[in-house]
Amino acid sequence: MLAYLQATGRYRILRKLDPRPIAFNLRPGFPLRGVILDTETTGLSSRKDEIIEIGAIAFTFDESGIVGDVAGIYGGLQEPSASIPAEITKLTGITDEMVAGQLIDIQALRALVDPADLIIAHNASFDRPFCEAFSPMFSDKAWACSNAEIDWSARGFEGTKLGYLVGQAGFFHESHRAVDDCFALLEVLDRASELDRATPFAELYESSQRSRARIFAENSPFDLKDHLKARGYRWSDGSEGRPKCWWIEVDEASVESELRYLRTDIYRYDADPPIRYLTAFDRFKA
Repeated sequence: MLAYLQATGRYRILRKLDPRPIAFNLRPGFPLRGVILDTETTGLSSRKDEIIEIGAIAFTFDESGIVGDVAGIYGGLQEPSASIPAEITKLTGITDEMVAGQLIDIQALRALVDPADLIIAHNASFDRPFCEAFSPMFSDKAWACSNAEIDWSARGFEGTKLGYLVGQAGFFHESHRAVDDCFALLEVLDRASELDRATPFAELYESSQRSRARIFAENSPFDLKDHLKARGYRWSDGSEGRPKCWWIEVDEASVESELRYLRTDIYRYDADPPIRYLTAFDRFKA
């Protein structure tokens, strides 16, 4: 029946994603450890909102980005200091009754995080600040973002939201629970396509090894803000220790060409805008 439906060209078949089992005897040849992590929170601000759920999957991989085995799983709820907003319950399915009296097991989570060479989140600029506010165990780790550091478009995907990636990869899953989303992301990251034999995770790991540069276009002319925005610059309001200006993040190899653009098209003199170089250890921080 499935073969017939697919052969008509009028139907797409989605298969339920089955979580990978924990391997109690890890295969040799995969010396590195990764952790895929997802959080559910009471809101968007890591300064005032709280984590109510953490899911984490530890796995092994090698230097070329080939995934080995699932080494451990953790999922836990935590009761926040105030009631969960209705819109968060609608989004996540997590209610006040579910988290009542619950605490995330720090030691169980640390057992996965401490050995990790790389922590992966699908929106690391969101998850990392929340995790660092929750526990210092996350602060000195290398982080990678599977949303921002993989060229999904080049791989034939038309969007980057996890649910869309999972669907286009041919699966469906119970979304918006942290561990389920972690398993879904692992499958998408470890899936090679017919066009590209290198998996998305291999691309992500390679990207995480490269240094990036954040260029701050301080004192740029106000009437050229639309030019900066069209080029990919984002506005910083000066909070969290950043300069109040437009900024962009580029590969280290692109720094000189970006400075030429600023000096020629924006400042129109030999300006020297501030540059901050970033590695996976300090990217995606608040």
